[in-house]
Order: sequence, then structure tokens, then C-alpha cells
Amino acid sequence: MARFMDLQAFILRSRVLKLYRHALRISRRAPSHTRDELRETIRGEIEKNRFCDDKQKIKFFISDGLQRLKGLDEMLDMTGHN
Repeated sequence: MARFMDLQAFILRSRVLKLYRHALRISRRAPSHTRDELRETIRGEIEKNRFCDDKQKIKFFISDGLQRLKGLDEMLDMTGHN
């Protein structure tokens, strides 16, 4: 049976997917020997919380993910991986 989402859940889902796509784009810049492991880590973090229904937790995970991605992006910039 199909499960319907309210508008807020739909918006949160789209934000999570946007974060995931952004993380995968950033992972392309990582050195080739660490790229696969980084992608597995990103996928694992998303999958670990896949069935979370608590909207406050999801918002926290999105915020935390954005901060972590910003740190990764800055680190890749500093190491010259453009």
C-alpha cells in the first residue's frame, strides 16, 4: 500500500535528496584512491537514517550533513583537488 507524505515531509525528502546529490558531486573531487570509500560512507549515512520519521531529527541530519560537506569541500580546496 502506498504511503502518502504531507507537504513538510515531501519538502524534507527533497532536501535530503539534494544534499545526497551535492555530496556525490563533491566526492568526485576526492583523490581517486579514496573516492569509492567516500561514496560508500555517504551512502551509508543516508541509508542509516532512511526510515527516520522524526522531522526534527531529519532537519538536524540535514544541517549536520551540510556542515560536514562544507568542511570536506574546504579540505579538498586546501589540498588542491578542484
